[in-house]
Amino acid sequence: MRTARLVALCLGLLALVLLVASGPVTRANLWSWQTGLRIYSWAAYAGLGAAGLGLALSLAAAVPRWRDGAWMPVVALCAGVAAAAPPIILLKRAEALPPIHDITTDPFSPPGFVTLRGVRMTAPNGVDYGGIGVAAQQQKGYPDIKPAILKLAPGEAMQRAIDAARSLGWEVVATDSATGRLEATDTTTWFGFKDDIVVRIRAEPSGGSRVDVRSASRVGQSDVGANAARVREFLSRLA
Repeated sequence: MRTARLVALCLGLLALVLLVASGPVTRANLWSWQTGLRIYSWAAYAGLGAAGLGLALSLAAAVPRWRDGAWMPVVALCAGVAAAAPPIILLKRAEALPPIHDITTDPFSPPGFVTLRGVRMTAPNGVDYGGIGVAAQQQKGYPDIKPAILKLAPGEAMQRAIDAARSLGWEVVATDSATGRLEATDTTTWFGFKDDIVVRIRAEPSGGSRVDVRSASRVGQSDVGANAARVREFLSRLA
């Protein structure tokens, strides 16, 4: 019984170590992003194993002769749940959202990257928009993503866009008031993934400005809603 408890405890602690290491080590570029995601999933498997074994051993502690050391399976259970919960929640969220990584307010004529074009071309996800297939999935998953119409001249709208981008912690890499273009990069908190944003501002015929945004991940098939959330927050700062 003691051996089983030690196994459960070690498995639970291992799951926590895998979870904690998956993000910061990936962010520090000490291993690839694919490895980071793989370790993140391993944390879930180890956590589920620790939680299951810890629960069984905790119930077994109801027998008087097995109560000595009963704290170990309890710790294993808690550690396992703590390690397994984040990856499982992320997986369930991904299953409920379209498997896309490029979101724009104008899928028919998405803003194009200029300054960041070279970086995008060397990234796994490339620079080109996915076309009508991606647009259809976006419309189904994020029907609220639409352009912003501001009662401001394009120059004023550009300054507001710059201020909004910086307030969100984006690294603004280019601004061009003449063409109404802003490009920036945002780094995700946990894994340190780089997502690129381009903002396009055009004068409206009736006055004011139309603001279109595109946010695209450099790696990964699904962004789990990150780019849509980023576009929403940016447009909210503009309003």
